[in-house]
Amino acid sequence: MSEQQDPINYQSLAMLPELLSLQRPISDPPEHDEMLFIIVHQVHELWFKALLHELDRVRELLTAGDEARTAATLKRVRAIVKVLVGQLDILETMTPVEFESFRDHLETASGFQSSQFRELEFALGMKRAAVLEAFPDPGERGRLERRLAEPSLWDAFLRFLVHNGYEVPERVLARDLTQPVASDAEVQRVLAEAYRADPALVNLCECLVDLDEGFQEWRYRHLKMTERTIGNKPGTGDSAGVAYLASTLKPAFPDLWEMRTAL
Repeated sequence: MSEQQDPINYQSLAMLPELLSLQRPISDPPEHDEMLFIIVHQVHELWFKALLHELDRVRELLTAGDEARTAATLKRVRAIVKVLVGQLDILETMTPVEFESFRDHLETASGFQSSQFRELEFALGMKRAAVLEAFPDPGERGRLERRLAEPSLWDAFLRFLVHNGYEVPERVLARDLTQPVASDAEVQRVLAEAYRADPALVNLCECLVDLDEGFQEWRYRHLKMTERTIGNKPGTGDSAGVAYLASTLKPAFPDLWEMRTAL
């Protein structure tokens, strides 16, 4: 006879004993605010995992031509991004002095080393092969290499446009997928045409704009939180801190923004 397994309960479903054992301050004795710092970053990583899961689903739905479910899933993604923005409010309750109390213990640890965040950037089309150099771990590097080479969400959207009868230039469809998404005047013309005549597609486009705006909002809030906490000091792990974060405030889908000027 096989052993009878214990019934699933809340603790086992969420793996709470394991999950709640992972918050381990490095400072000794532990600084009070380090626990908050660890938890917020761990929760960010959980939401990054959820975002990647949902964005992969969005790309599948676009490929299948399912416009309604694509829009619904994009709304879920946007809701998750709002939660991430809200979590920065919590970190901002920590004063510069409170952060400095344990900052030295972080040594080279930095959010720049989040492979999941880099995967998110790649999934949205913000690709840079040079990022791979920061990830020697074979598992992390392998996931990043896969996302670098595969179509981004924007590439899937362009194919969706073609499937719905819009003439997207072949040179755009055949672009090097390892390069970042760049704006294109002809794609903007196609989008402007859709905005004048295709309400359902406009709804989908606006869901993409909502996502893009939300991601930029998170970047901006992260920038201001960092500036508020450490000023213009270098970031942890010898990163450029505020200066680097400011350079990342760019749209993922530039054509959806630039086309509005011509409407």
